[in-house]
Amino acid sequence: MRIFIASCILSFLFLQDSWAQKTDNLASFRDLESEPYFRFNYDNDFFAATDKNYTQGYSFELVAPYFSANPLNHLFYKPQNVALRYGLAIEHIGFTPSSFDRPEIQFGDRPFAAAIMLKSFMLATNQEKTRFTSSFNFGIIGPGAFGKEMQVGIHKATGNKIPLGWRNQIKNDMVLNYEVGYEKQLFRYHHLISLQANANAKVGTLFTNASIGVNTTFGIINDPFSSAQESKRFFFYGYAQPVLNSIGYDATLQGGVFNKTSPYTIASSEMERFTGQLNYGIVLRTKTLYFEYSRSIITKEFESGDAYGWGGVKIGFTL
Repeated sequence: MRIFIASCILSFLFLQDSWAQKTDNLASFRDLESEPYFRFNYDNDFFAATDKNYTQGYSFELVAPYFSANPLNHLFYKPQNVALRYGLAIEHIGFTPSSFDRPEIQFGDRPFAAAIMLKSFMLATNQEKTRFTSSFNFGIIGPGAFGKEMQVGIHKATGNKIPLGWRNQIKNDMVLNYEVGYEKQLFRYHHLISLQANANAKVGTLFTNASIGVNTTFGIINDPFSSAQESKRFFFYGYAQPVLNSIGYDATLQGGVFNKTSPYTIASSEMERFTGQLNYGIVLRTKTLYFEYSRSIITKEFESGDAYGWGGVKIGFTL
């Protein structure tokens, strides 16, 4: 029954215009084989010398054996003969137009928007060099996500221009989102280089979209598709991940699904239904620590928008 439900969801998503992902914390090149572990992720467009569009995001991520008792795990498709890991995360994302210091609506630019979510997720890996991921998010988009308070506080502390347009942000609405992901290793040469194909899909009130792409790692790499513990305890590698996104619905641009009172949104006819995205970065891992510096660029997401980028750091450790 679960296989049938997952198949229906995937079919529905790929028949529709689907998803632009900001940060994929479940990708294989971000794997920490140890369990349990904790990781903090922080994105900011400061790394790309801008202050607009996807302006900031963060998450706190915990993977531990005791999450196997989480009742939400029944929502996830579990293939046979796989090693399973479960986790929880708190995620926050924020978006602003270019002239964020002006109080009036910036017509032709993106609206102010913020969302905060609790994410339950599963990682499933098998010896056939495949990786399945599933997650379920619930939370809120709108003033209840405290996007205004966070950005204003940071700008005051750093002496930057104060954002004045948050009164025009996307209004409060419910976030319910389900995500599935798949990766298949296509090539690997010792601990030096690997190539994977990947596909992801989301359906829900925040994002309804899908993506396909590849990712490659090069350097001193680990093997995230093995259930066995690595004998090496030091890894240092770069990665690159080009992705093609197909966009169905984006509440950070189009407003909530249920609450239609937002003062300004991007019309469906003005949405770009296909976007390209490139994620790249470096990862340093030891037996107990994880560090990553990442950069991303994406093509414009609506007709009057423009391409933009952001960067991020991720710090984790085993428990």
